[in-house]
Amino acid sequence: MAVLISLLTVIATALGGTLALRSKDHMHLLLGLSGGLLLGLAAFDLIPEVFTINTSHLGNVPIVMVFLVVGFLILHIIERFSGAHEPAESDYGHDHEHSHGVAGIVGASAMVVHVFLDGVAVGLAFQVSKALGVAVAIAVIAHAFTDGLNTVALLINLGSWKRTSIALIAIDGLARVSGALLGTYITISDNFLGGYLALFAGMVIYLSTSHILPEAHSNHPSRLTLLSTVVGVVSMFLIVNWA
Repeated sequence: MAVLISLLTVIATALGGTLALRSKDHMHLLLGLSGGLLLGLAAFDLIPEVFTINTSHLGNVPIVMVFLVVGFLILHIIERFSGAHEPAESDYGHDHEHSHGVAGIVGASAMVVHVFLDGVAVGLAFQVSKALGVAVAIAVIAHAFTDGLNTVALLINLGSWKRTSIALIAIDGLARVSGALLGTYITISDNFLGGYLALFAGMVIYLSTSHILPEAHSNHPSRLTLLSTVVGVVSMFLIVNWA
């Protein structure tokens, strides 16, 4: 099941890119919805689950909350240094347009590691329960969809498609499937599993609040964008309760 989901994320990335080309004026609604789904996943499923799986403490703080903050900071630090996942209209994007060397390699490497961890998260979530696996899978697919949207937006901004972009999409797909295989078949302790899922929750919160939602509102600060975010949150609440 996890491998099938990872294949769906590859398709979702391609669909997101295609839709970005055809419906650029409505990207803000799709991004708002995806951001809401990711927030709902973290709040209604991942965080409650990790407190059940891992009850250890570091000092007076539940250790899963430490992992959550670390996950948030990992993505933040990687993106600040590499420029990965910058919106096309971002000031950072213009800087990176003229610096393709080490920054480009680091950014691409960061993306591959990130999507690999997405795959691992899906595989591990299905080990915990089918309900958690379904919820994580839906959010990862939504995230993959926004990856496609953002990638195309960046390429449009740069003014051309390149063979390296096609290669990176292929590597992206391989990383997702490999991560899902690893997450499905490895056996790990509950404490490690809880810590990893908390780490993933921190990454999810970072992606939704620091990247997807700001980009959704950057050019279209409309009430419909806000409504789409609320719909995403409510949808994940219903998914978690009915899955």
